[in-house]
Amino acid sequence: MTEDILINVTPFETRVAIVEQGTAQELHIERSIQRGHVGNLYLGKVVRVLPGMQSAFVDIGLERAAFIHVGDLRQNRMERGANAAPTPIEKLLFEGQSLLVQVIKDPLGSKGARLSTHLSIAGRMLVYLPYDPHVGISQKIGSEAERLALRERVQGLRPADETGGFIVRTQAEDASDEELASDIVYLRTLWSRIQAKTRTVPVPALLYDDLTLAQRVLRDMTTPNTNAILVDSRTTTQDLTEWAAVFTPSVSDRIRHYSGERPLFDTANVDEEIARALSRRVDLKSGGYLIIDQTEALTTIDVNTGGYVGGRNFDDTIFKTNLEAAVAIARQLRLRNLGGIIIIDFIDMDDAEHRDAVLAELRKALAGDRTRVTVSGFSQLGLVEMTRKRTRDSLAHQLCEVCPTCQSRGIVKTPRTVCYEILREILRESRQFNPREFRILASQSVIDLFLEEESQHLAMLGDFIAKPVSLSVETTYSQEEYDIILI
Repeated sequence: MTEDILINVTPFETRVAIVEQGTAQELHIERSIQRGHVGNLYLGKVVRVLPGMQSAFVDIGLERAAFIHVGDLRQNRMERGANAAPTPIEKLLFEGQSLLVQVIKDPLGSKGARLSTHLSIAGRMLVYLPYDPHVGISQKIGSEAERLALRERVQGLRPADETGGFIVRTQAEDASDEELASDIVYLRTLWSRIQAKTRTVPVPALLYDDLTLAQRVLRDMTTPNTNAILVDSRTTTQDLTEWAAVFTPSVSDRIRHYSGERPLFDTANVDEEIARALSRRVDLKSGGYLIIDQTEALTTIDVNTGGYVGGRNFDDTIFKTNLEAAVAIARQLRLRNLGGIIIIDFIDMDDAEHRDAVLAELRKALAGDRTRVTVSGFSQLGLVEMTRKRTRDSLAHQLCEVCPTCQSRGIVKTPRTVCYEILREILRESRQFNPREFRILASQSVIDLFLEEESQHLAMLGDFIAKPVSLSVETTYSQEEYDIILI
């Protein structure tokens, strides 16, 4: 299935949509002031070692200290045998130590970036491993004969003085020896510059900044199925064409400047897809729908038949809804960039063949996902458990923030609940202070309730404390906000 890649460029952000059959399947957003850090190399300083967690915090110059686990330390692998127990982190790191690290996960929520000292630098065909001498092959290259041939070719092209290793990327399947050799030279030169920089910069410092989103599109997202790469910025089109001529010549002829009258994203209704991807509810064509809830720990997806009654019987209706939901779920995971643990609650099916068919449809739909996905199948509770590798924020976390009214609970207290809280607080304060009057500042809905249904309770409180209680609407307050002024 062919795809088009749309690149929308503005001074403040770059947005990329991968479109198949006129519908957006994947979205990537990079804002100039919020560029991701995955792949960047830093010279950091260890600020705290945590023996109890076998981890350490490292200052790399970001807002929050980054985090490294003992399993992500290269020294740990080098200093122990295959069957030996891991070396404790307190014997490998100490506070104040300088450390060359790479970000493997961006900061997420309240968590700092995740680091590793197993360094890797990606090129077009190869990934360079400066401290690991082996040659590996991408798991997506399935043919064993082809894997062996590629390994032998890269081993043959490897310079005699090379102490590092390489991973052969999927893009190298049909690469010539000249392309592989060119990638090796580029990556070795880049690593030499990084090493030289470590001797001159203060700690902490950024040593290597990963490519821009537009460049990563050419390096990582372009496949033989890519029909065209449309860019709505003439300057960016020229820059990408020049960059591709050096690093990705095979895609140069597919880069085109879009100069149509309609905005580029409007040609595939991408902005509408983004708006729908921020909603909890996803409507299916049949009348069924999904409810997607994202939390800190996991993402849950609930499948419902809704208004769909098109099956021959109830079991058939459920089966067809679940089949359609399986395809929609795979697309939503890519579109929203949902990662981590994902629990899917399909509508209960009694027929084992139906369950197997839905699971097969889900795996088939997930096969086109660029991100590693593991599906565990149906659990004893009838839930499908799966994981999707998470390396950057989801679309919702990129574009949205915590609701100031409900603080991400998704609910707010009713006006009556707030009224009763106010009455209790006035009673509490009347026992400590002796003001001339209590004045309530609250939202319109709360004040309206005090003036109507709760007026009797308010009058009873005034009589009980022997103080007048006045009301004042504060239009800027949310439903849960209030103040009690002592006059």
